[in-house]
This record gives sequence, C-alpha cells and structure tokens, in this order.
Amino acid sequence: MKSSIRIASGQGFWGDLPQAPINQVRQGPIDYLVMDYLAEVTMSIMQKQRMKNPKLGYARDFVDVVDEILTDIKEKGIRVISNAGGVNPQACVEAIIERAKAKNISIKVAMVHGDDILPDIDSLIGDGHQLLNMDDSNPISTVKNQLLSANIYFGARPIVEALKSGADVIVTGRVTDTGLTLAPMIHEFGWDFNNFDLMATGTVAGHIIECGAQCTGGNFTDWETVPDMANIGFPIIEAYPDGTFYVTKHEGTGGLVSTMTVKEQLLYEIGNPKEYITPDCVADFTSIRVEQAGKDRVKVFGITGESDTPFYKVSASYNDGFKLSSTLTYFWPDALKKARIGGEILKERAKNLNLAIDDFRIEQVGFNGCNEIPESENNAELNEVQLRVSVMGHNKADLDRFGMEIAPLILTGPNAVTGFAGGRPKASEVVAYWPALIKKTACNPKVSIFSA
Repeated sequence: MKSSIRIASGQGFWGDLPQAPINQVRQGPIDYLVMDYLAEVTMSIMQKQRMKNPKLGYARDFVDVVDEILTDIKEKGIRVISNAGGVNPQACVEAIIERAKAKNISIKVAMVHGDDILPDIDSLIGDGHQLLNMDDSNPISTVKNQLLSANIYFGARPIVEALKSGADVIVTGRVTDTGLTLAPMIHEFGWDFNNFDLMATGTVAGHIIECGAQCTGGNFTDWETVPDMANIGFPIIEAYPDGTFYVTKHEGTGGLVSTMTVKEQLLYEIGNPKEYITPDCVADFTSIRVEQAGKDRVKVFGITGESDTPFYKVSASYNDGFKLSSTLTYFWPDALKKARIGGEILKERAKNLNLAIDDFRIEQVGFNGCNEIPESENNAELNEVQLRVSVMGHNKADLDRFGMEIAPLILTGPNAVTGFAGGRPKASEVVAYWPALIKKTACNPKVSIFSA
C-alpha cells in the first residue's frame, strides 16, 4: 500500500484548456491524471457524430493529449483515467493504440463499457423497466422513437477492476465524474467498497476536482483575489489511506486554493447536501470539514456516507423539435427602446405569417439578457443593447421562414442597428434531457483490455 497518492485533474469538461493535462504531467509529481469530458448534452452530441460516422462519438482531443504524454506515462509511471470514450469507447481505444504503435511505445489500455443501453431500450421496456422521467414520471416509451442516447452512470467499481489489470490508460463511457477520482484511492489503499465513509471521502474528493480549475480560483466569487489567472494551475488531490486528503496544485502555477475556493466547488451542482447520491455511496456533505493547511493547500476530512442505492441513474437524450436564434445590436439614442420594439415587430410579423412557433423569447442583452428586470425599468439609458430573439417549435420549415425576417428588420424597423452577420439563421434540433433510474441488476459494466 502506498503511503499517499497524488491525483491530478486535467480537464473539467470537453473543451477545457488543451494544455492543462500536459502541464499537470510535466510541472510536478503526480501518480494519476483524471480527465472529465462528459456532460448530458455532450453525450447527445457524440451520439449524433457517431450516427454520421461510426468511427466517431468520443472526445478526439483526449487522443491528442495521450499521444503527447505517452513517453511521460511510461517513464513516470503515471496512469490516466478518463470518460473520454463517450458513446464510442472502442473507437477511442483503437485511436490510442494506433498512436502508441506509431511511436513504438508499449502500452496497455483498458476500456470500461456496457453503459450504452440505447440498443437495448426495447428489451428493457419489455422486461418492465419503464425508465420513468425523474421530473414528470412519464415512461421513456413516450419518446422512444426520438431517442438519441441512453447511458447508465457507472461508478468506481469497473475502473478499479481496470486498474487491477495494470492498464496505463483507462477509457470509459458514461461513469460518474466522482468515480474517476475515487477509483485510484480504492485501488491503491485497498479500501472496502462497503466502508461507505471512505467511499464518501473519495466521492467528495472527486467532486472537488471534477470541474478542473473551478476549485483553484476559476469562476470564483472573489475573482479579483486570484493571482495569475492566465497561468492558472489545475487541482491535485493528495490522498492518504485513512481518508484524509488535501486539495492543492503544482508550485509556481497561477490560481488560488483556499477554503473558499474549495467550498464554492463543494456547493456546485448538489441537491440535498445530506444525500449526494452516486452509484458507490450516498455522501453526507454536511459532515465535510475544511481547513487551510498552508499556501494553496486545503485539508478536507471528517466525511461520512451511507450505503449506495439499488439503482443506477440513466442519462438519456431525445429530439424535441427545433430552435432558431439570432441577434441584432441597437445603439444610442434610445437603444433599449429600439431593441424592445424590434423584438415586438418580429413577433407580430411571425403571427401575420401564421408560423407555427411554440415559444417566442425576446431578450435585450446588456439590460436583461442574464437577469429578470422589471418592465417599469425599460426606459434605462444605455449606449448599446443587443436584441436576442429565440424561437422554438416542431415545424422546421416555419422556423427557417422566420429566420428570413431577421435581416429585413434592419431597414424596416428602428434605426441605428448593426451586428447582423453570417447569413440567414437556420433552425437546429433541440436535444432534450431524460433522467431516469434503472435497477442495478438489469445491467453490468464490462472491462476489456488492449495492448500496443
């Protein structure tokens, strides 16, 4: 058993800083590099890519990262864990193997799969799994023909199995963000899956670093206190067998690790703080203790948890009509009034054309684009305001017809307008989210091993 391990976050989402994982590997000592690429909408995007090309459906950026650090992985013994496999982990693994062979580097890659249940929807429904929407309790059969993706959130268990195989790189489909960090702790420290306090500890550690630099000063309320954001360091968990861990970053990097940056991340995307539910445990966030333990070093301890539930969460997505958005910018004088009137003109013209529009939204960015402002304040004097109009419906042709009304507003509406570019806007598909639960007995994760 190791006396401690260092687990570094290299990505907080698909599209995060490309250099971050490479810096984590080369700017200081780490044992593990974990990279989170997936969100609910990401899965549907990847599924669309795979439908067009069976060799796609994963985070191709990840393959480039692994290619760049292959030598580091072998020479430093760093192990990489990522859910970059998306809806096509097989293709992701094959791409990595191909890059390793091209460099004549021997590497073992593990693939965690079995989370994609889209091909099994009919049989699951036939077996009585209704996959009820967690928001409105409707069965998934109501949108079955529109489904784009359906993936189970696995936890740390299959990753631990992959680590036991000796894999240098572990590629998964849909696993929990927290499972990426919990798994190395279980593997290195020999933790019992039934010790739910320790499972909760690793889960909290994973939650803290799952969004990358959001816990090292990025997106921080007191952002002006964060030094050198241009060179912000990504977080590292320094973990110990008893469950104590520290949040830190490499020396000499920008950013800030403080009790407040960690606490803000702890509150990110949680519901009931006493019941943070994962496939591995139910963590009690009210038990967490946080202490500053030095410069850019925060101690986290005292965490408790309860038994996991008999269910996995399913993240599904489906086509739910179309949307179209466009913008125009009005400037002084009376910029806000012009933008408001411009939006009303567009709404009236759509009505005159009898266009089937289910939802029509008008916003004045610079005034109420991010906040609800009382109508009584519509006379605010602003130098410039961007009119943002968005429509949604199930008739694509009607939305595209509405898109033909945007540019004409420049010469047939209020004056002093600019900012139209890119041609007529076109309607695009709306991808809706379908959260559900499924019994763990209905499905099992799988682990496959490949070598270069």
